[in-house]
Amino acid sequence: MSEKTIYTPEIATIRSVKQITALEKVFEIELPGRRLGHKPGQFVQVEIFGVGEAPISVTSPPNRKENTFELCVRRVGNVTSALHNLESGAKIGIRGPYGTFFDVAKMKGKDLLFVAGGIGYAPLRSLINYVTSGEERKNYRNITILYGVKTPAEFLFKDEISALKGRNDIKFLDTVDKGDDSWRGHVGVITTLFPDLEIDAENTITVICGPPIMYKFVLLECRTKGILEKNIVMSLERKMKCGVGKCGHCQINGLYCCQDGPVFEYTTIKELEEAL
Repeated sequence: MSEKTIYTPEIATIRSVKQITALEKVFEIELPGRRLGHKPGQFVQVEIFGVGEAPISVTSPPNRKENTFELCVRRVGNVTSALHNLESGAKIGIRGPYGTFFDVAKMKGKDLLFVAGGIGYAPLRSLINYVTSGEERKNYRNITILYGVKTPAEFLFKDEISALKGRNDIKFLDTVDKGDDSWRGHVGVITTLFPDLEIDAENTITVICGPPIMYKFVLLECRTKGILEKNIVMSLERKMKCGVGKCGHCQINGLYCCQDGPVFEYTTIKELEEAL
């Protein structure tokens, strides 16, 4: 990637905007004359002109039919708030895609266990939609998806989740920390879904993304189930800012999350206290 591409945003167009929770919107983005060309797990730098930029995971799979790509954005700061105020047809800047990605080649022929907490479902959605789509599905054995949020109102992509739950070739389990009058499902933190799982430990690849507090306890459950450390992969997206390893904001000891990550094999970072 040339320096011009690294540092200069490409002008992109917002094709559609959809509010999916009180805090999250999904933006469909189109680059001029080309596809983004990302791989599952990568991110882009989104620039709102006159405001600033922020790293955002690409939530759509690389094999989607449209030439557009999707970003799921939580409204949390100046840049994301400015993005939330934009409508279809607005212009934004895009740099990327950047970062490491989920190695689907290594996953072929394996059981897959996804563990997503809160907004952590958004970075995993690209991979989930890829491995569960069309002919690609037959390349993997059992697929189990665990998804936990604080309250029922915080679930992302509800229609897609409903469709996944209805499939007989996927096991989808969800839970909430605290239910409400409408919730009839499981109540408890995401680790409470582990005890009843039947796992072929030696042949299961586990993919994890969620709030920092979640990793420690999910890793303990993986260890209890006998899942091999070399088969645990996680997306961290820890304090990323510039996206190209220049600002040092996301540095973890000698690693840069934006360059050496955001997708890490657990064995690479298990000894780095700051990472988890």
